[in-house]
Amino acid sequence: MRSKLAAFALLGSLFAPAAARADVDDLATLPGFKIDLVLKADKEKHGSWISLGKDGKGRLLLGGQRNQPLTRLTLDDTGKVTKEEVLKLPVSEIMGVLWAFDSLYVNGSDGKKFCLFRLKDKEDDGNFESVEMLREWQGGAGEHGAHGIVLGKDDHLYVVAGNFVNVPTDVEPTSPHRNYADDTVLPRSEDGNGFGAGRKPPGGYVVRLDKDGKDAQLYASGQRNCYDIAMSPDGEIFGYDSDMEWDWGTPWYRPTRVFHAVSGADHGFREGTAKWPEYYPDSLPATLNIGIGCPTGVEFGTGAKFPAKYQKALYILDWTYGRVMAVHLTSAGAGYTGSFENFVAPKGLIEKSGKKTPNNVTDIVVGTDGAIYFTTGGRNTQGNLYRVSYTGKEATAAVAADTAGAEARAARKGLEQFHTKAEPKAIDAAWAHLGSADRYLRYAARIAIERQPLGDWKEKALGETNPQASLTALLAVARLGGRGDQPAIFANLAKLSAASLSDAQKLERIRVLQVSVARQGKPAPAVAAPLVAELSASYPAAKWEMNRELSQTLIALEAPDAVAKTIQLLGEAKTQEEQVAYTLALKAANVGWTPALRKQYLSWWTIDRSKLGHPDYVMRWFDEAGRAYGDGSSFARFLGNLHKEVTSALPPEQAKEFAEVIAAYTPPGAKQPKNQPKPRTLVKQYEMKDLESSIASASKGRNFNRGKQAFIDAQCLACHKFGNEGGAAGPDITAVSSRFQRRDILESIVLPSKVISEQYQNMDVRLKDGDVVWGRIVEDTADKLVVVPDPLKPDTKVTVKKSDVKSVGPSKLSPMPEGLINVLTKDEILDMLAYVESGGNKAHPAFSK
Repeated sequence: MRSKLAAFALLGSLFAPAAARADVDDLATLPGFKIDLVLKADKEKHGSWISLGKDGKGRLLLGGQRNQPLTRLTLDDTGKVTKEEVLKLPVSEIMGVLWAFDSLYVNGSDGKKFCLFRLKDKEDDGNFESVEMLREWQGGAGEHGAHGIVLGKDDHLYVVAGNFVNVPTDVEPTSPHRNYADDTVLPRSEDGNGFGAGRKPPGGYVVRLDKDGKDAQLYASGQRNCYDIAMSPDGEIFGYDSDMEWDWGTPWYRPTRVFHAVSGADHGFREGTAKWPEYYPDSLPATLNIGIGCPTGVEFGTGAKFPAKYQKALYILDWTYGRVMAVHLTSAGAGYTGSFENFVAPKGLIEKSGKKTPNNVTDIVVGTDGAIYFTTGGRNTQGNLYRVSYTGKEATAAVAADTAGAEARAARKGLEQFHTKAEPKAIDAAWAHLGSADRYLRYAARIAIERQPLGDWKEKALGETNPQASLTALLAVARLGGRGDQPAIFANLAKLSAASLSDAQKLERIRVLQVSVARQGKPAPAVAAPLVAELSASYPAAKWEMNRELSQTLIALEAPDAVAKTIQLLGEAKTQEEQVAYTLALKAANVGWTPALRKQYLSWWTIDRSKLGHPDYVMRWFDEAGRAYGDGSSFARFLGNLHKEVTSALPPEQAKEFAEVIAAYTPPGAKQPKNQPKPRTLVKQYEMKDLESSIASASKGRNFNRGKQAFIDAQCLACHKFGNEGGAAGPDITAVSSRFQRRDILESIVLPSKVISEQYQNMDVRLKDGDVVWGRIVEDTADKLVVVPDPLKPDTKVTVKKSDVKSVGPSKLSPMPEGLINVLTKDEILDMLAYVESGGNKAHPAFSK
């Protein structure tokens, strides 16, 4: 749920209903605000709207997807459409719109490549006679590709790209962000379903370009898959980054978040288990954690005829749960914190009624009339354009930008001037901020120092006595130094008395050690011994974050009692996330095992974990989105893969000794559902025309038990998670009714190949010898592709050498087979739709008499 399009992945294929996506009466907004439906997209004429922008004359530009047009609307001051134009352009799938330098910049597809284009209306006749390709984005198409564009105060373009876009090969050595790596003290494990396997940092990133698309500089990174970014009135870049919802239930899950992209920033996203927690000092934290959802468009309220609070707000969109949220930023030193509230959302979500009204919000702008406009659509669902205006009594005059924090931000920007080149004065200028209490200033100072030659400041770093400045400087040495620098790093860390450090600084100290090990290798025993002894004495610690880092670090350094203490914590941990963290760390342990400890570890896979809790904030995220908690789609397979790694690495004699406990675990895929499908015979080969006239009757008087059994007999659980049951070959459909209307859901079942989600789309790998390998690519490296042909047999893989590949392209055939409901009666199908819409809730109104 990661971008405007990644959010549109559901049931493998979904199609636009004829009705509006959400009636205004089904939506709620704040007191004093009013929502109007401006225009409902005609599917054949407009397509499904996934982007929204303005041109130089203030006209709205609404972009469709996949060969769909760009619609231009002229509005009057009341939001009424006075002119509608459907522009025929050689570019579609537009996922980034910016008017600048008398040109329209878009990220889109020309049918062959996904590129940054510049369009010009040279004749000033409303047509774009000039369409110029400025640069191609390698891997830039679709859900995890190149997205939003904004103009900086430096007259440069800033483009945000998803985690599947390769860093441009012509990126300048003057880039503020460089020198990135996984930097994990233990080897990372890949996603349980293979998503992103093999991909290395930087993840998603922001790139800075000149107006001709040249002079590419990697500006910031460490996002997962942000769709859009916005520029604040004082020139600060903010975005709304996606989570990896398949990670729900794991300690490395990171919620959707508002982030502040400053020069050289790393926000810590890595693939698989390597994602960084926010407290790592080599990253910058979220400005605001939101929770679960699918981030899409973002925009500041600048120019809106709203009360001051809402002019200053950053508006962020969540496609999955239909929320337009107003984020209220608060200056915090050289950065920001914030809070949020629902600005527009389905009434069922606000009232906690359980009613699900899809409101698939995609993009947002402030109109020239002072109203906010937002679109719905995506995945070929119904596109709508809405207008939110203010009708209350508060003053709406334009307000000046806040000055709070201006001095700290100016200091940060002064340090950022040293991020692109070596300057002798940078060291002294930055050094004064290495010990700052302001994390953003410390970060900017360290990046400035790292840009200078190591030999010019290493000795100064090793001689630093201020604890905070020393930690920051030693991190810089760990990131840039060689193997020969490691003894000095460890010696300096050992000199820092833990008793004199804050909890945050204790974590920083461990992190510096981890980075040194990750980059310079495992230290010699004599080098590590003093720190190992001290850290072992403090393990276990009182706080979970410290235990998480100590478990990994002490296992990596082969502390003799690390295994025993981690097994103890594993048995005592009350949340699933903590237990998984310790289980993963123990995989890498080579010393300290006894037969009893080994048996206890292997037995963890067989215990009932259904009663384990989750952190309160995790449960709040699900509650705020109006759905029940569920493990992510990759969770079960991740545990299965981990068990396989652990047991495969056992020496033969231990494998024999623990054969009974190993065999007691049933891996995912081998488990049988609690309720087995009943044998069925063909009832009818259904088409949409056989069912769509009856779908309204799924709203009331349905049979819960019959719907549940029909869901099972249609074999939905073989591929889809529903609650905490089911497979992972397809999307989680627990909360499908929050995203799609009933007709969408039905059509995705009847016609699964009509629209295919990119997250679950199979690929045709055509080889030079004429063969075709068809399936899901789970690993893509420089020299090979690894393909899973059958989603129900994820361990059956085909490896293809890149040198043998002629082409790779998306398959037009969905992995989801047709005809699954042909064994059900019409009433059973309606009961099943009601069961799915209810999320498995027997008390849902659809089952009332």
